[in-house]
Amino acid sequence: MGQNLQNSERLRPIDLARGHGLSTQAIRNYEEAGILPAAGRTPHGYRTYTSLHAGALRAFLALVPGHGHRTATSIMRAVNQGATEEAFRLIDESHAQLLDDRRTLQAVESALRDLEPATAPGPGGGSEPAAVSGPGGTFIGPLAAQLGIRPATLRKWERAGLVRPRRDSRTGYRVYDEADVRDARLAHQLRRGGYLLEQIAPLIAQVRAAGGLEPLETALRDWRGRLSARGRAMLTGAAELEAYLRERG
Repeated sequence: MGQNLQNSERLRPIDLARGHGLSTQAIRNYEEAGILPAAGRTPHGYRTYTSLHAGALRAFLALVPGHGHRTATSIMRAVNQGATEEAFRLIDESHAQLLDDRRTLQAVESALRDLEPATAPGPGGGSEPAAVSGPGGTFIGPLAAQLGIRPATLRKWERAGLVRPRRDSRTGYRVYDEADVRDARLAHQLRRGGYLLEQIAPLIAQVRAAGGLEPLETALRDWRGRLSARGRAMLTGAAELEAYLRERG
């Protein structure tokens, strides 16, 4: 009777593959990658799997959406090698990355909320005029004063691609239009949040591509949704992995 029970628990590669829309080659690849424990073999050399392999496959497929294919593979490989602490470390790293991504999103949203409509400073002293023709046009000195930074900082941001002022054809002075002032204010908020210039540059580029801050709200909502989906997927993956760990004993 025990032999019959053992035989009834045997699964073929196609049995594992069919329930998840996979190919039998994918099942073999997962085994070779260490995602699944080593298969048993029949006297004729055919692979046989059990409910333990089915649990490993469910755990892996549940881990992928939250952790990515590479990390999910490393987690399963560690578990199957008995290195559960390494598996937990990998999971912790994924959660830490998700938290860091959430903090980045929060910093960006905070920076956008803190942006006030830019207005050109009024006329003042100095070697440069305070404003030029065109809405929102201003020069480096007044803009630096408005932000509470040095003109040298604005020049540094220009070299990093964060602002792109044009040059006045008559005087050669840098002229910051409304979009430049917006980008400078956004860069200033993110720098205050501790972000590096190389981290800020891609965001500024996205603001420009979106045509301003308002269209960027859609991208931020999508970003927030993806982070939430990752967090939920991590919960699902954790449940399946826990079930697999219990079955392994």
